[in-house]
Amino acid sequence: MRAILQRVTRAEVTVDGETVGAIDRPGLVVLAGVTHKDTIEDAAALAAKIWTLRILDGERSCADQNAPLLVVSQFTLYADTRRGRRPSWSDAAPADIGGALVDSLVAALRDLGAEVATGRFGAMMQVSLINDGPFTISLDTADFSSPRRG
Repeated sequence: MRAILQRVTRAEVTVDGETVGAIDRPGLVVLAGVTHKDTIEDAAALAAKIWTLRILDGERSCADQNAPLLVVSQFTLYADTRRGRRPSWSDAAPADIGGALVDSLVAALRDLGAEVATGRFGAMMQVSLINDGPFTISLDTADFSSPRRG
């Protein structure tokens, strides 16, 4: 799984003019993408990393500050742009798998104690945010230490 984390002062997601998810205090926007090899264990590992990563003000984590998260599915994180001018989406997981694993990520974050708002999987979403810093980083579970990854 891949995630882009943006430290924000507030953020919201709308679909057809309706706000479907929002955070109104400092926290993180998490753009989450899923590929074919990802598992529920990857979702749990990513959730733990996001929740404890010390990237908020004062080198604190979301867990330290009980900061909210807005998780938005984004299959485009697996775009392949190596050939031509049109991205390929073949590395992105199919919608049924991607949706289930994004749901698993959200559930794992909530199990850790996180307040999590979400977008709407598969919808055309508009994401508005105020990036704090600006501060944006990327995570990929393929980079995490794991016995199954070698």
